[in-house]
Amino acid sequence: MFDFIKMIHYKTTTEVEAMRESALLVSKTLAAVAAILKPGMTTKEVDAFAEKFIVDNGATPSFKNYKGFPFACCISVNDAVVHGFPNDKPLENGDIVSVDVGVFKNGFHGDSAYTFAIGEVSDEVKKLLRVTKDSLQMGIDKAVAGNRIGDISFAVQDYAERKHKYGVVRELVGHGLGRKLHEDPQVPNYGKRGSGAKLNDGLVIAIEPMINMGVKEVWYDDDGWTVRTKDGQPAAHYEHNVCVRRGKADVLSSFTEIEAAEKANPALCSDY
Repeated sequence: MFDFIKMIHYKTTTEVEAMRESALLVSKTLAAVAAILKPGMTTKEVDAFAEKFIVDNGATPSFKNYKGFPFACCISVNDAVVHGFPNDKPLENGDIVSVDVGVFKNGFHGDSAYTFAIGEVSDEVKKLLRVTKDSLQMGIDKAVAGNRIGDISFAVQDYAERKHKYGVVRELVGHGLGRKLHEDPQVPNYGKRGSGAKLNDGLVIAIEPMINMGVKEVWYDDDGWTVRTKDGQPAAHYEHNVCVRRGKADVLSSFTEIEAAEKANPALCSDY
C-alpha cells in the first residue's frame, strides 16, 4: 500500500518565491482579461488574448496540450462549472464567466481562477459569486501548519453548502502545485474536520471552490472536458495558490489587480 504522504513535495523558501512569480503572472493575466471582457467577445478571443499575454511575459500556458486540452485557458460560462472549451459564441449581458489560467515559468506552475459577471446580473447570481469567493477565504484561513486537509475542505463546505444551501461539487477538487500542475495532496471542497493529510510548512496547494447555485451533481459535455451543472443553474469558481505556513497561510496569487480591473471595466458587474 502506498504512503501518499511521502509523495507530497514541500517547497523551500527559494522555490516558494519562484512559485509566487508564476502565480502572480496568472493574476496579471486575469487582470488583463478583466480589462477587455465585454458583451460580443467570444471566449476563443479571450483565450487567444490570454495566451499571447502569457507568452509575451516569458512563460508558457500550463493548460495547453495538458492531457490533450487544446487551449491556454479553461473558460466556463453560466452552467459550465470548470474546464470549459473556448468557443465562437459571443458573450452576452448577464453571463457569468469563469476564467481558469495556468502558467509555467522558472520551472514552476501557477494556477488561478476568477469568475466575472458580464453586464447586469441578478441578485441571486451576485450572491453566488460573493459566497463562492468568501468560501475560498474560509478555506485559506485553515491552510496553516498543524491543521489537516479536511479542515480546509470542511470550512468551504460548511460555508457554501450548510450555511448558504449551495451545491458543492464532489467530482473535482483542488490540488498540490509545483513543478507539476497537479501534485499531491488533493484538496476537496467538502470533508470532515481533522481528516486527511497533515498540513506542514512549505506545502503549496491550489484551493478552488466550485460552487453550484442548485444541486451539487454535474455532467460532462460532449467535448469530454466541459463540466456542467446537472440542473442547468449557474456555477462559480475562484482559485488561489497558497503556501502553508505556521500561524497564517501565505497566498501566492492575488485578486487585487483583477478586482481593480473589474471595477474599472464598465462592461463588468463588480458590486457583489
